[in-house]
Amino acid sequence: MSHHQHLPAKYAIIDVETTGTSYKSGKITEVAILIHDGKKVVDEFSSLINPEQRIPYMIQQLTGINDRMVENAPKFYELAKKIVELTEDCIFVAHNASFDYNFIRQEFRELGYDYHREKLCTVQLSRKLIPHKKSYSLKNICEALNIKNIQPHRAMGDARATAELFNFLLAIDANPVQINLQGLNSNLKPEFIKTLPEETGVYYFLDENQKIIYVGKSKNIKSRVLSHLSNATTKRALEMKNKVAHISYELTGNELVALLLEAHEINKNLPQYNRAQRRSMFNHGLFSFLDENGYLQLKICKLDDCEGDVPLTTFNSLMAGKNFLFQLCEDHTFCQKLCGLYTAKNSCFQYKIKECNGACIGEESPDVYNSRVERAIERYEYKKSNFMILDRGRSNGETSVVWVEHGRYRGFGFFSTDTNGYDEISFLKDAVKPFTENKYVHSIIRSYLGNNPKAKVVELPPETFE
Repeated sequence: MSHHQHLPAKYAIIDVETTGTSYKSGKITEVAILIHDGKKVVDEFSSLINPEQRIPYMIQQLTGINDRMVENAPKFYELAKKIVELTEDCIFVAHNASFDYNFIRQEFRELGYDYHREKLCTVQLSRKLIPHKKSYSLKNICEALNIKNIQPHRAMGDARATAELFNFLLAIDANPVQINLQGLNSNLKPEFIKTLPEETGVYYFLDENQKIIYVGKSKNIKSRVLSHLSNATTKRALEMKNKVAHISYELTGNELVALLLEAHEINKNLPQYNRAQRRSMFNHGLFSFLDENGYLQLKICKLDDCEGDVPLTTFNSLMAGKNFLFQLCEDHTFCQKLCGLYTAKNSCFQYKIKECNGACIGEESPDVYNSRVERAIERYEYKKSNFMILDRGRSNGETSVVWVEHGRYRGFGFFSTDTNGYDEISFLKDAVKPFTENKYVHSIIRSYLGNNPKAKVVELPPETFE
């Protein structure tokens, strides 16, 4: 893909059914999401949701969704990650968009997450592109255009009808999203924003003194920047938006390098508007160490308190880490005392109920216990300690390389694929720009390898670098 080709916008056509009309008191009972690439629907997802409150009788009559149908459905938090990932870098499309958008935002807000997407309303768009209709309700506009809705008042039925309507509207105007940049810093020119690349990389917001105030990464820089600039939902977002006087970016070609560069830049510049966010992200880690009796202990610890060590994996909160460790103890009969989850002078409580083999009182030898712990944490450590990960570069004919040596991250770089000797390790090594390891890098690389089993990994013989 060349750099000048613009990806068309991606749209997430969304419909929710709810327990009421106000997002402040109501909850979602069903959601449907259709991903539309500007030509057709390319992905879909729908699910009933347990609203954890009663569905009023009138609403049951309207939607046909009753309490019994949702009692075993997932709760919103169980689908939250899926919804974020599915709609990432999409424009949020719905019929009467602020209704569906506010409900979804509110559900996320209750989980402490700020969900934000650029939105597009098919009611407003219909009024603009198909004027002079008596009514723009989904039912009436679909009837007027001969669009069938097989299941009205159910999320997927309404979402499919909205998608048909959207196709009709796109046929009239293929690029319906207007860039609205009111209230922005006067130094920022809309013309410049329109030239931002729709590609993967890291972007920087700078204030009038050229000081970096925010760093982010995205698969589509332009769309992510636009969503920041049109976000007026929180005081912090508004304040940042007004301070942005310059925007710069660096293309990375793939997400792994974008994540590594973002982590590096945030660590180096400590931008004002990243700080709050960084504190909440991955702030606890799982660490292992040998105690004075030779037992391999595990512990959850704040990353800032364990500076020199590299965490096996990271969590967004102490609670999440502890829950994970409790589960690990249960799955592998580890001793809760040796995992810092139980304090006692003698044996742990699990030993009394036969769920610990007595490592806490020396009944299970360090060798036996440690080999079990090592087996369990193996999957959180790099399988190999000397390797390079190759991925797509910033243009055709370029490849990116990320280098790990003796289990430590050394940096990343790019090289031109048509160079000879591309398989020579010294050549790859020369392409790498050195970056220092920080506490996020380990998790970034490991989760990338975990999520991309087909990733191109080149193993290096250990003696290469002596």
